[in-house]
Amino acid sequence: MYELKTKVNDCNVIDFINSIESESKREDTYQLLDIFTETTGFPAKMWGDNMIGFGSYHYKYATGHEGDAMLVGFSPRKAKMSLYMATGDADREKILKDLGKHTAGKACVYINKLSDINVEILKDMINQSVAFLKKTYE
Repeated sequence: MYELKTKVNDCNVIDFINSIESESKREDTYQLLDIFTETTGFPAKMWGDNMIGFGSYHYKYATGHEGDAMLVGFSPRKAKMSLYMATGDADREKILKDLGKHTAGKACVYINKLSDINVEILKDMINQSVAFLKKTYE
């Protein structure tokens, strides 16, 4: 049976952030840490080796596959910042159009730097994502 590789762990979030080589990426990561913490009210936890997540939910698909995932989170990747938001919500696209400079995949929104986006819209996305996942899975 498939086992999820990305799980919450006890690694220290601050130690992880301090290990980021790029000073500007490290500064953006600290700002995102504050934004996600204040917006969600959840403490930051490491998920896998390089994802910072906030809150969690348990999912179970019709196939029987189930597991736990972060409600929202982000990862300071070398190329871009990955923002993890809920998939499947029709309202996501409406919010994304006002976010600022970004690209989007199925589950991630990618930004180069925090100054490229509207932080208030990011907070709206975080709140919308958490509400959608709680409604869907709780």
